[in-house]
Amino acid sequence: MRMGRVSRRAFAVAALSAFTMVPPASAAPKENGKGNGKGGGRAASGMRGVWLATVANRDWPSRSGLTATQQRAELITHLDRAVHDRLNTVIFQVRPTADALWPSPYEPWSQYLTGTQGKDPGWDPLGTAVEQAHARGLKLHAWFNPYRVATHADPGRLAAGHPARRNPDWVVTYGGKLYYNPGLPEVRTFVQNAMLDAVAKYPLDGVHFDDYFYPYPVAGQTFDDDTAYREHGAGFPNRAAWRRDNIDKLVRETADRVKQIRPGVRFGISPFGVWRNAATDPSHGSDTRAGVQTYDDLHADTRKWVRESWIDYIVPQLYWNIGFAAADYAKLVPWWAEVARGSSTQLYVGEALYKAGDPAQPAAWQDPAELSRHLTLAGRYAQVRGHVFFAAKDLAADRIGAMARVVADHYGQPALPPR
Repeated sequence: MRMGRVSRRAFAVAALSAFTMVPPASAAPKENGKGNGKGGGRAASGMRGVWLATVANRDWPSRSGLTATQQRAELITHLDRAVHDRLNTVIFQVRPTADALWPSPYEPWSQYLTGTQGKDPGWDPLGTAVEQAHARGLKLHAWFNPYRVATHADPGRLAAGHPARRNPDWVVTYGGKLYYNPGLPEVRTFVQNAMLDAVAKYPLDGVHFDDYFYPYPVAGQTFDDDTAYREHGAGFPNRAAWRRDNIDKLVRETADRVKQIRPGVRFGISPFGVWRNAATDPSHGSDTRAGVQTYDDLHADTRKWVRESWIDYIVPQLYWNIGFAAADYAKLVPWWAEVARGSSTQLYVGEALYKAGDPAQPAAWQDPAELSRHLTLAGRYAQVRGHVFFAAKDLAADRIGAMARVVADHYGQPALPPR
């Protein structure tokens, strides 16, 4: 995987391969009954979220080494922008690389604050974010990355006393990065403890995972979990099934522990947008030709998590335009709607605001109305309960007015977040 969410998205587009197109799974459009926020009728409701990424200083802080006062001011500016655009939820990345944006007894302070991992920034970003978001009527979901240790491959660059340095057998080097091994039960327990410390300390509204489980494939490289597989893989038909079970356990255990610690907190995940292609799974796959499939490559059975109602919400990253041949937004929305049908897991759609106006993107993304058309299309499906936009820096810049168009067309009034 990449330095941050934005590079992941570039990778995802590049990974779309040339498999043969096959017929889509059916999901008939339905009226969703939600208010459009333009006045009249009952109050609008639904997820209107934005991701606030901290890895590699993607969105915030704008650079490492700012003073606590400067960092706090930038953070509040992002919250104010969310209010300005009539959003109701901020998904704040607080554990980007086995580190913390709060005083954690488990892991060091994030390097993205001061430039030095483990150095106290002199304030509590997560505590401030929760307090200031709530003061503005925003929900605050804490976004954690469970297994990424570092975006480099040198354990010596980690802070002294870092758990990955104290437990080198927990760590796998892959693709020039360091990862905790999901196949070790002691790792799964540790990362849960590290993340749930924040749930115990702060009145969060949500706990959020993104798309990083087992790493995205790197050509010519092997994720070396041989020893863990020999020790813990008995009873599984193959390594892939064992790996999926490891991620299933992480999801189910985290869901249970979140509810035990703070029952009102919602647990959600934003996976890569393609579970499996129909060419791989004719019965259940989507009419796509993606070169990455979460089930097979990341060992994350995202469809099962929804069908079994293990999580409170899912936000598939549908970062492709309407009509994109290999992964068409207009085909993936109904596919996910059908997955969510009858489940208690709420479906929101992850939107690629960062692509709007980017000259490197296809022509559709140069049209300020593309994102607004996404919301119009998704509104035909009752299962779609809202949208989350990537990401905060792009919300602020709004290069070609795509977000302004969304607000004008769909967010005329504030909306209550889903419950």
